[in-house]
Amino acid sequence: MDNPKARIKRTKKFGRGIFAAEAIRKGEEIASFDGAFYDDDFEPWTDDLRNHTIQCGPALWRDSAGFARLLNHSCDPNCGIKGKFKVVAMRNIAKGEHITWDYEMTERSEWWKMRCACGSPLCRKRIGDYRKMPRAIRKKYKGYISTWLQPRR
Repeated sequence: MDNPKARIKRTKKFGRGIFAAEAIRKGEEIASFDGAFYDDDFEPWTDDLRNHTIQCGPALWRDSAGFARLLNHSCDPNCGIKGKFKVVAMRNIAKGEHITWDYEMTERSEWWKMRCACGSPLCRKRIGDYRKMPRAIRKKYKGYISTWLQPRR
């Protein structure tokens, strides 16, 4: 479900992105990955799928039928992942603000990597495997990391 308070806009730096058309409160769902599932055996994996699906299992990825696939990465995001598929606000988001999340909140893959150019003072420069996310960042994101990555208790 796409939040009606958010809109697709062009950015100078990242192509299309999602922005708050009005204030969004902490905890509100922004979008969800609710589209097709893909596994290791799927052919052909395109750059579009590699860059716009989220990992939701050891060899399983999911796309979005809505604008979740257009949400940009930031190393200092205002959104996170609830469960496996929902993107939610981690804090209040002001009207006009670029809506972002940290892609490492869902990924555990040796082959997917991305150079980061988010521009945040907290930028880690290289994004990829959740296991390489610094512990302090994991602690900061507690409750907003895909449940498939969380250790079972």
